[in-house]
Amino acid sequence: MRPTYPFEEISGWLTAPEDRQAALDTQVKADVVIIGGGYTGLSTALVLRERGMDVAILEQGFAGSGASGRNAGHLAPTIGKDIPSLLRFFGAEKAKKLMAYADTAVNYTEKVINRHGIECEYEPNGNIVVGVHPKHEDGLRKAADTAQSLGGNVRFMDGNEMRQRQLPRAFTCGILEERGGILNPGKYVLGLRRAALNAGVRIYEDSKLTSLENGSTVTAITSKGSISAGKAVLATNAYTKSTGWHKRTVTPIRATLFETKPLSDAQLATLGWKFREGVYTAHQTLESFRLTARNTIVGGTKKVSYAYGSALANGYNEQVFQTIEGAFRARFPELTDVEIAQWWGGWFGLTLDFLPMIGVSGDHHNVYHGFGYAGHGVPQATMMGSMLADKIEGIENPWEQVLDRRHLNWPPEPLRWLGVKALTLTFNAMDKRTDRQIRELGVRGCH
Repeated sequence: MRPTYPFEEISGWLTAPEDRQAALDTQVKADVVIIGGGYTGLSTALVLRERGMDVAILEQGFAGSGASGRNAGHLAPTIGKDIPSLLRFFGAEKAKKLMAYADTAVNYTEKVINRHGIECEYEPNGNIVVGVHPKHEDGLRKAADTAQSLGGNVRFMDGNEMRQRQLPRAFTCGILEERGGILNPGKYVLGLRRAALNAGVRIYEDSKLTSLENGSTVTAITSKGSISAGKAVLATNAYTKSTGWHKRTVTPIRATLFETKPLSDAQLATLGWKFREGVYTAHQTLESFRLTARNTIVGGTKKVSYAYGSALANGYNEQVFQTIEGAFRARFPELTDVEIAQWWGGWFGLTLDFLPMIGVSGDHHNVYHGFGYAGHGVPQATMMGSMLADKIEGIENPWEQVLDRRHLNWPPEPLRWLGVKALTLTFNAMDKRTDRQIRELGVRGCH
């Protein structure tokens, strides 16, 4: 009999809110209509509402039910694919500014949490990019030195310090990102939702956009109603293709996560992990792990999926589950008897250069967009709200200039599918070789 896996399309962080808002069923007006009720849309709505604008959000599920409520909950100053890529494509000066942008996004998100009193289990203990094989040491040391030279708040930790911090022994060395930490992304996005509703933002849930008609007035149409507004915001990230706009700017990539059953006190003591930092590995396609407030481990990624035509890739995939669980068991051999309670996943928006985009389009330059966080959306999508609000009001925001660069589109199909497939196959082969070397040589600490 084939094994079955406990899979839910909704994430382990979320349950539907009791005050689910009514669907749009009539014709209404607003100053600004926002498509998408995740971090970007809610954050934009909050800032605009504070400035006196009448704002309405269209959300196809309930606010937060997309990627904002499905991720692993790392609040980290990570930007782009990696630091060497930033330097290669943009040079030292631009890379330094991009790293400052990522740092600022973390700080901004912390302020949002505090300002709105959002109880989201935030632990400001940092995150660590960890080595899992001795060969990772040199690269991580160099990356830490480079990041420090560019103003990054990071430092390299050798094997001795990793042991002193009581990190799980599979993690042999690492780069500590001192800003940020871990949080419950479901509680965070629902906290933003509650703040937006309290501020007077109208949120129409279960209201999928069917078309966005551009003119001097923008009309967002659903199956039962419409919203007319002077300006619109596409806060749709991985779901952007379904709007009919920017079909080749951002593409959806599926990531998979799991949560274990709660660890006992004895298991926690054996594990260590004293400071509860978030962890992601130095693989090409990273593995992520973090403890939760309920003493479970949430982890995943390792394998990502792309569906032809930028469709939303299916979530239930036993081969992917097996690969991710194999990585979890390899990193945590002391937890062989801990069961995985649930699998889920979601789609993150990826631009061709792994950087977020902000802009405006349409015949009347009144359809704004902010998306493409490449898996770093907790802080960056939150700060994107203030950037979009400024752009709508004609206020110059210095971080928009930092994100300004040559616009790159994904190629049309089938070239897009072939390109993504080639990249993922290459990264998977490199990671498989690393994992094979770990099994053959055993884990040895960094020096």
